[in-house]
Amino acid sequence: MSAGTAGTMRAMAFASHGPAEVLRPVELPVPEPGPGEVRVRVRAAGVLPFDIGLRKGEIRPPGLVFPAVPGNEFAGTVDATGSEVTDFGPGDPVLGFSLLGSYAEYVVVTAENLVAKPDVMEWAVAGGFSGNAQGAHMALSAMRVGAGDTVLINAAAGGLGTLAVQLARAWGATTVIGTASEANHDHLRALGAIPVTYGEGLEERVRAIAPQGVDAALDGAGGEALRASAAVAKHPDRVITMVDTEEARRLGLPELTGTRTASRLAEMTALYEKGALRVHIRARYALERAADAQREVERGHGRGKVILTGEPLPN
Repeated sequence: MSAGTAGTMRAMAFASHGPAEVLRPVELPVPEPGPGEVRVRVRAAGVLPFDIGLRKGEIRPPGLVFPAVPGNEFAGTVDATGSEVTDFGPGDPVLGFSLLGSYAEYVVVTAENLVAKPDVMEWAVAGGFSGNAQGAHMALSAMRVGAGDTVLINAAAGGLGTLAVQLARAWGATTVIGTASEANHDHLRALGAIPVTYGEGLEERVRAIAPQGVDAALDGAGGEALRASAAVAKHPDRVITMVDTEEARRLGLPELTGTRTASRLAEMTALYEKGALRVHIRARYALERAADAQREVERGHGRGKVILTGEPLPN
């Protein structure tokens, strides 16, 4: 990302919760890696709904201090390592994850939060890969998706949805039904899903494709889409929502549990390297336009990932 003066770095941070405008450029000290930690010079960082919830104050992790730098997925090159780090060295291309800190020129994470970046994965893809890839892996694992399944995925054209569609196919699902706006239907067909449109009558449209119901359903839309998912699912314990925990509780559906791990991320990067996964980059923004990038994610109904990058490319 854009360089600061000696000993400092550029970052995007918010000093109070609020709308996208609270995200502002700041200059912070370059963080130092401690034992077991790695400092990464960030080449690209993904923009996730989690970051927006954090900025709005809807998500308040313990110990959050202002100014807070959002961003929990990134890719870049190793810049420095602390003691006890043996798997990575300066110059290594990596991608990884953290709770905070990726909207910056540098980020420090434990070495256990990093994996090697495949040569075939471009920087923009790598920067926005970890969060959605691991989210899809956790959800489909919890849903026990496997050979012969019919799977419904709501919000299938988004960053997480597109990876979930492809992962379900890679794990042997026979039929994947994806809900999306009509503008994204061809995109879903190209990924191997049968597209259906959001909105009233969703349950009937899904049943027209799967008269016996679906084996598992992943929801990224909430509300009526989640209720329709629960209605067409054969087993309520195989319905997971990523966005509407309150409605899931009312419907008696399980909550997603699990943690991000390097081994989980490495499994997904291996699938990408083999060509089993594709990632569509919807838009790239310079770091200083992080507020615009978050606004684009907030609008919803977009296809693929929104990325912050060191390259000042138009969106």
